Amino acid sequence: MNYVRGFIPWIVFAIVSSAGWQWAAVAGLVAGVGLLVKDHKAGVEGESLILECSTVCYFVALAALAFALPHSELQHYGGAMSLGWLALTAWATLAVGRPFTTGIAKRQAPPEVWHTPVFRRINVVITSVWAAAFTVTAAVLTLVSAQGLGSQVSVPVQVAGFVLPAVFTARYPERARARFMQAAR
Repeated sequence: MNYVRGFIPWIVFAIVSSAGWQWAAVAGLVAGVGLLVKDHKAGVEGESLILECSTVCYFVALAALAFALPHSELQHYGGAMSLGWLALTAWATLAVGRPFTTGIAKRQAPPEVWHTPVFRRINVVITSVWAAAFTVTAAVLTLVSAQGLGSQVSVPVQVAGFVLPAVFTARYPERARARFMQAAR
């Protein structure tokens, strides 16, 4: 699933965060740059790298902040800030009419469907689901962190924030295509 691949730097960040937010930010940045370099060498088009570029920008800024202010209270909101950034990225791609999932979907779909209304609609819906999931998850993580509920609460929230839209992403396109075909008859 190409969608999961784009979230590897975020997963690395979450795993390394127990070693300190500075090192987690650097690890996320290294993973993000690694994906970008690999994809660039493979000839992947920029449209397919929106998430990766956004990820690198975020981790550059977070690493700078974390090293400049290592004891900042923001370190306790790393998960919320990460999901907030992903939400901002997803909503921005929708606002400019270029849903971030389109480039990812083009890696899997044949070129003859790329400009069809159903392909576009599927990607708008999927990106909207991801954007909503990121937004809700960021809000819930902000509350979890503010209340000091710890990783026993934040980890399941973060997992749900990724798993639920991933399941939707895996199932929705086929249902949407079937409805489109049914309506076309």
